[in-house]
Amino acid sequence: MTSRLLTCAAAAVGAFMLATAPQPARADWLRAESERFIVYSDGGERALRDYVQKLEIFDRVMQFRSGVAITTEPPRKLPIYLVRNRSALLRVHPQSGENVVGTYFPTEEDIFAVAIRGDGNGVSGDEVLMHEYAHHFMLGNFPGSYPAWFVEGFAEYYATADIDVRDREVVLGGYNQNRAYWIMAESWLPLDVLLTKRPGEIRASSQRATYYPIAWLLTHWFYSTPERQQQLQTYLTAVAGGDDSLTAMQQATGMTLEQLRASLRRYTRERLNITKISGQFPTAEISVEELSSTADDLLLINQRLKVGVPDENRAALGQEVARLAARHGDDPLALMAAGHAGMHFGDKPAGERALQRLLEIDPDHVEALQYLAQERLRQAREAEDDTQAQALRIQARDYLARAYAAGQNDYRTLMLLSQMRQSQPGYPNENDLLTLGLALDRAPQLAAVRFPYANALVQTGEKEEAVAILKPLANNPHGGSASTFASRMIAAIEAGQDLPAITEDADAPQISEPEPETPPGAEPESAPAPASE
Repeated sequence: MTSRLLTCAAAAVGAFMLATAPQPARADWLRAESERFIVYSDGGERALRDYVQKLEIFDRVMQFRSGVAITTEPPRKLPIYLVRNRSALLRVHPQSGENVVGTYFPTEEDIFAVAIRGDGNGVSGDEVLMHEYAHHFMLGNFPGSYPAWFVEGFAEYYATADIDVRDREVVLGGYNQNRAYWIMAESWLPLDVLLTKRPGEIRASSQRATYYPIAWLLTHWFYSTPERQQQLQTYLTAVAGGDDSLTAMQQATGMTLEQLRASLRRYTRERLNITKISGQFPTAEISVEELSSTADDLLLINQRLKVGVPDENRAALGQEVARLAARHGDDPLALMAAGHAGMHFGDKPAGERALQRLLEIDPDHVEALQYLAQERLRQAREAEDDTQAQALRIQARDYLARAYAAGQNDYRTLMLLSQMRQSQPGYPNENDLLTLGLALDRAPQLAAVRFPYANALVQTGEKEEAVAILKPLANNPHGGSASTFASRMIAAIEAGQDLPAITEDADAPQISEPEPETPPGAEPESAPAPASE
């Protein structure tokens, strides 16, 4: 009996000690992974699971409606960061405008989105996120070149999708109140401007304000009947083949621009056609894990490092990252952030030590291997002699071989492999083209992939293929300097001239910008109302 009591007492003490022993601190952050998405959120698990399910349904709807084969896991999952407020969003991108509630970042180091979660008061990045994901989807699934108005109209049309996760029902064709205001209350930009210009090329403020609403309206009009959908396809095919946009529109619709404008005006006075889709969406498999407390300090700031930091802010940010990382010792995220900041603009030796320590803990850490390879390639370019440069390139090659073995789908590894080869004899060969093609397949949204691929294709005499790769970027409504540079490259190719040199500005990340908002206090006098099916 005594022995049994002692055993029970010992077990009880052990249980007490286990319950009261210090446990690894957990962050507010959760990480959810599904077939197509990796979503980080500092909110509750149930809301996170519902959000990821909503995203999976949204993607399937666009696949189904666009005639894309509904496939399994994509070449690359899109990371999304859901944050609770604007302050958290600014941790990633301090330059964001005051009306921005969500942003999409296609950068060389990552392609991801950040959005403010809905708070029940209308402050949410949901619609922005779906708009930007529609762009992401289009570039990833349609290699053709589309006019800027349709790129925006497509995104606007799908951004208002009403997705009921519980009943598995999606309603397409709804409208945004802000867009409806501009359609009903303001004069429209001329259709010839809409059909031939990107938003950034329009100077008049009234015309800029109605670009997105009219692009949405024209897309909605085309999607409203099977006959008009066929006309849209005819028009897009003609434009992709090089036909003038105005001529192609008139030939496809059988209308002059004045007649088309009148038809659109009538359409705003009708009950808009909506489409309901239900019962076709299996429950997504979603795994959720809690992140360590390091995420509270460094998850968002590490993404900021990937977006780019102005020169005047680099030293301070490098010091802040080092200070925050020091709190968390050998936590992988802390080591990654310290190494990342150190290699970019901080203490490079300290950054090197952090990354090497991370590889001791996780020899297959792809990002650590990539940053070390990138640093060796930089050192090779600055080496004093060829022998030293070659030794550094060998080190870079070894790091990249390990990164490729650990994650073959990573576009950044493929880009770095291509960069390593560009200065070598025989570049570009067939294997170089294959590497660049794989990188484009995994990151078609990224200008930094398209430029060197097009350049390599020109060098091997495949000029038509080079132009085809550049055209989606040249027509990108938010392409900025990258779109301008892509247009310059196309012009040089078609004229048989030497290609312009790729500059850092031309390859800058294309960050989504806020769209025009309804003036404060203004309310639409009337707006198109959605119809029941």
